[in-house]
Amino acid sequence: MSELKNDRFLRALLKQPVDVTPVWMMRQAGSYLPEYRATREKAGSFMDLCKNAELACEVTLQPLERFPLDAAILFSDILTIPDAMGLGLRFAAGEGPVFDRPVRSEADVEKLFVPDPEGELQYVMNAVRTIRKALNGRVPLIGFSGSPWTLATYMVEGGGTKDYAKVKGMMFDRPDLMHTLLDTVAQSVTSYLNAQIAAGAKAVQIFDTWGGVLTPRDYQEFSLRYMQQIVAGLTRENDGRQVPVILFTKGGGQWLEAMAETGCDALGLDWTTDIGAARARVGDKVALQGNMDPSTLYASPERIRREVATILESYGSGSGHVFNLGHGIHQHVDPDHAGVFVEAVHELSDKYHD
Repeated sequence: MSELKNDRFLRALLKQPVDVTPVWMMRQAGSYLPEYRATREKAGSFMDLCKNAELACEVTLQPLERFPLDAAILFSDILTIPDAMGLGLRFAAGEGPVFDRPVRSEADVEKLFVPDPEGELQYVMNAVRTIRKALNGRVPLIGFSGSPWTLATYMVEGGGTKDYAKVKGMMFDRPDLMHTLLDTVAQSVTSYLNAQIAAGAKAVQIFDTWGGVLTPRDYQEFSLRYMQQIVAGLTRENDGRQVPVILFTKGGGQWLEAMAETGCDALGLDWTTDIGAARARVGDKVALQGNMDPSTLYASPERIRREVATILESYGSGSGHVFNLGHGIHQHVDPDHAGVFVEAVHELSDKYHD
């Protein structure tokens, strides 16, 4: 087993005892940090940054130099898989991601293939290996992917969307076609995450950013079913350690019981669900990750500390809580406020652990 100097993040995900509640932040390596902006400038573009293992490693480690975080998360993007399928990803200024060849027809779906993680996606695995080496056991590295439904949303819409017209149109009109698309993406995600684990990721998270836009029935059929398929196909032990799996559906607080049945180890919560209530519903089955409103970081340090205290108190005593924001950190947040947040979690959680 490779030695980890700080494994409290992995222990909490497996509901094993910890000294204090571990903490990391979604998008912790990102544009709120001036050093990230400088590295991105050096890289030339966002995707050039993702594809350069040394620079991706540099930005992954930047937040760890500033804050006593309990995990690093691979610097990459959820759209690497559809990009590797040949859909022509580019990031348009002010528009976000755009696919030049969206998936709209039966012929488009038939053209899709499962990318080779050490072929089309080798740059991601190179980044994982580079980061693992640079971390040298300091904290665990989290690997991740988008969920099949979330990736399909971008693939069919051709980019971001506010009304989900094309993807839901396909789902309602051609459920058979949507299932074929989702199955190909689920196979791709499974092989991609397993390759990240083999390359050194110690835990993996599936980001289901758009699952919350579905009805309960459609969530079960078109999102959760495929995340469950992935969980069933993942490598759950590597290098003598269990590899925990976290599912995070934004807007999915009403479906926690069903999510906990997938066999995952932990559920991510956004800020619209009370963590104490969530623990009462599913806490004996899974660990919980979350869930401070990222906008709290715009408030005063005193207010941030109060919010951290409230969430810790709501969760209560014992392990099984990984503290995080309820979604990614905003780019205009003062980094010092992020530091207040991270330190408050460690300091104020001490009394909840024996």
